[in-house]
Amino acid sequence: MLTQTTTRVLDPGELGAALAILESEPVANAFVTSRVQAAGLDPWRLGGEMWGWYADGRLRSLCYSGANLVPICATPEAVRAFADRARRAGRRCSSIVGPAETTRQLWRLLEPSWGPARDVRPHQPLMVTEQPSPDVRPDPRVRRIGKAEMEVIMPACVSMFTEEVGVSPLAGDGGLLYQARVAELVAAGRSFARIDDGKVVFKAEIGAATSQACQIQGVWVDPEFRGQGLSETGMAAVLRYALADVAPVVSLYVNDFNTAARAAYRRVGFREVGAFMSVLF
Repeated sequence: MLTQTTTRVLDPGELGAALAILESEPVANAFVTSRVQAAGLDPWRLGGEMWGWYADGRLRSLCYSGANLVPICATPEAVRAFADRARRAGRRCSSIVGPAETTRQLWRLLEPSWGPARDVRPHQPLMVTEQPSPDVRPDPRVRRIGKAEMEVIMPACVSMFTEEVGVSPLAGDGGLLYQARVAELVAAGRSFARIDDGKVVFKAEIGAATSQACQIQGVWVDPEFRGQGLSETGMAAVLRYALADVAPVVSLYVNDFNTAARAAYRRVGFREVGAFMSVLF
């Protein structure tokens, strides 16, 4: 018998089925899982649509379609179905990001109609840890950022984003969406920095958080202070907060060409367990 397949936007009532798939890979899916746990499946609250691929009426794979296009636990057949839907809808996202092999398949199908990309990062090691290394002492000056310090932290966030992504987050809407996201993390107590004499010299955020895993993002050291080990001691401090207050597993992903950062993260206690891929528009 032939398997009957279909692809459609999930209904809000399918939250349980969606979470079962998302939580089957808690580290790789932390970003989308955290959004779904907070907002459910209503597209307006979620900030995008959750597409489902069904085989014989059973939900098997997902794809988040919002500011990012993110394939989730997607089989090769599901990837083809998601690519068809994305091609028909036209590109609305600023990036495609997800597990490397699945994202590579998706981009191969979309590139003829969506390309060229501004940048393709085909191998971004995914790193995790459940405990910090005893060899790196956490920087005692790294602390949570308070709401009153938004004007202090924001320039560092903009510098990090511009350096990492290659474009300023202030373009387009003047940075309103980006500033709202930074404020959201600050309000949640998930923004950390070392501030010396009113200047941010190290910062990082816990961007995605579930009860099973969380993800550190936006790691940045002021160029004037690089080469002094602040990324290691700063990350050790953020890692201590994350494991104590947020989740038992902490993850991050990093560009493969950033050998210094990869080495620093390994010294702090992270190990590589897989890879992501990002396509930036």
